[in-house]
Amino acid sequence: MRSLRITIAVLAVATAAVLLLAACGDESKGGSNGSSSLPTGSEEATLDPAEFTTQIDNPWWPLKPGSRWVYRETDQEGTAQKVVVTVTDRTARMANGVEARVVRDVVTEDSKPVEVTDDWYAQDADGNVWYLGEDTAEYENGKVSSREGSFEAGVDGAQPGVIMPADPAPGLAYREEYYKGEAEDRAKVLSVDEQAEAPFGHFDNVLVTANDNPLEPKVLELKFYARGVGPVLVLQPSGGSSREELIAYTP
Repeated sequence: MRSLRITIAVLAVATAAVLLLAACGDESKGGSNGSSSLPTGSEEATLDPAEFTTQIDNPWWPLKPGSRWVYRETDQEGTAQKVVVTVTDRTARMANGVEARVVRDVVTEDSKPVEVTDDWYAQDADGNVWYLGEDTAEYENGKVSSREGSFEAGVDGAQPGVIMPADPAPGLAYREEYYKGEAEDRAKVLSVDEQAEAPFGHFDNVLVTANDNPLEPKVLELKFYARGVGPVLVLQPSGGSSREELIAYTP
C-alpha cells in the first residue's frame, strides 16, 4: 500500500501541533542531559570544540559512517522524488572550531539531480546532536542554479542548532538552525510514544516533532523518528500536502 497509515493517536498529535508551536518561543522544558538549555531563537551559542565528537550515537538518529536512508517524497501535485541520505567517512572543521561529520543528501527526479547537500553534524558530551550548517546546490538541466540556504556556524552571524536532543520530552522546543533570513528552522517535541508506518516497516514508540520556520509562517511539518533508525516519515499538514517516507535503510 503506497499511502502511509497513521494511528488515531498520531492524528491527534497533528491537531495539537499548531497550538503547541505557538509557544515555541517560550522557555523550553527538557529532561536531563542538558536538553533544558538548548537554544530556541537567535541567541548566540558558544560551543567548546573539546566537548564535541563526530561519533554520533544518539538513539533517535544514529549517524554512523556508511549508514544510508532512502526516501520517496511526493508533493501535492503527485511529483515523486528520491532522497538518499548517506553518512560519509569525511569530517569538516567549522568556523566555530567544531569538527563535524559530513552527511550527504541527494535529491533526484527521474534520476536527474534536483539538489545535492553536504550537511554538518556533531554530538556534544550530553548526547545532543547539533546541526552546524550545510553546503547546498540546486540543479536545473544538470547545472547548479542556486546555492541559497547554504550556511556555516560561525560565519556571517550564522548560529548552530540542534537536530536531535539527547533527552527529547513533550514540550521541549529548540532551534534546528539559525542564519537570519536564510535558515531559521525550529522544532518542538510533541510525543515519544506514537506509531508510524512507512514502506520500510511499522514502528512503535516513535518520536514526533512539529517543525516550522518563521520565514514560511504557513508551513508546518510533522517529523517521525524511530529509535535505532532515525527519520522514518515527514508529513506536511499545512502549507502543502507533501510527504516523505522511508523505503530503505542500511545501518
